[in-house]
Amino acid sequence: MTDRSKSLVVVFAAALLLWLLLTASLAWQELLVGVVVALTVALATRDPGGFFAALRFEPRAPLHAVRFLGTFLVALVRANVDMARRVLTPALPIRPAVVKVRTGLASELGRLLLANSITLTPGTLAVDLEGDELLVHWVDCPPGTDMEGATRHIAAGFERHLAGFVR
Repeated sequence: MTDRSKSLVVVFAAALLLWLLLTASLAWQELLVGVVVALTVALATRDPGGFFAALRFEPRAPLHAVRFLGTFLVALVRANVDMARRVLTPALPIRPAVVKVRTGLASELGRLLLANSITLTPGTLAVDLEGDELLVHWVDCPPGTDMEGATRHIAAGFERHLAGFVR
């Protein structure tokens, strides 16, 4: 399967799934219209560069995606509790800094998912992406943190699971 056809299949499946969720019906008329709409969307938005082709079509990929979602949800809850604690503490214990985080993800999709995961987690904000380095604003940066330490603390948990289903 070429990268272009993988991208087409992924967009078609996502559009059809969205259609089925929105219509909440499995009537054949709804399915037929959903297939036509999903195919139209897939063809209209096909990407010659194969943005979605970075997804891995391997048997264990869905397991890695579920693990990534679990890791993200746990990190999201922890970060929200931590930020609430910081805001409610009169001393406002923050040590803001901008740090560089290195990623081993090769594809644009993988780096985009990593940057968005970091940004959606309170306390960190992906500011820029250049090559394999993300520039991240971190609310509580321990003194003397280097790139490896920041990478390990901010991105490693997400990246480990992302690498299982995206390049």
